[in-house]
Amino acid sequence: MTTGQSSFSTDIATIRKRAREHLEQGALTPNYGADVETAIRVLNEALATEIVCVLRYRFHAVTATGIASESVKAEFEEHAQEEEAHMLWIAERINQLGGKPNFNPDGLSSRSASQYVEGKNLVDMIKEDLVAERIAIETYREMIRYFAEHDPTTRMLLEKILAQEEEHANDMHDLLVAHEGKPMLDH
Repeated sequence: MTTGQSSFSTDIATIRKRAREHLEQGALTPNYGADVETAIRVLNEALATEIVCVLRYRFHAVTATGIASESVKAEFEEHAQEEEAHMLWIAERINQLGGKPNFNPDGLSSRSASQYVEGKNLVDMIKEDLVAERIAIETYREMIRYFAEHDPTTRMLLEKILAQEEEHANDMHDLLVAHEGKPMLDH
């Protein structure tokens, strides 16, 4: 090894010893870098947001009407399924951290970053879903910054979800342009 290069070394004996301690904590080991209670609280808020998004998209998939509604309904349903997957991934991560995923409907709207707004017509529904996706994008970016190097597993999970939320926002933007008949941005 040349000078100037750092080497990776670890005390495997200490790691082996610590691994035998506190087995009740499962995957949560002493070198977990984030505050566990804060991580669980933040993830439960994300869980509530995903539940609200599932419910709103499913409502829109069932109730959308109009001449062009069938393709939009299919998009709403696809997004509902993907939001449900996000919900389950987050719940599983909460469980891995030793927390309890909060699926309780009581207080759901106060825990969620997004709102459950039905919309009066197809364009309103699309707009409400686009607003919710934009909220999700911002909150996931903040969470990713919070977890950063302190919890790479949670960070990577949130990055995966963020990528899909950005795709959903783009889909809703495209639908809005198609159904309002005008571009949303001037280039």
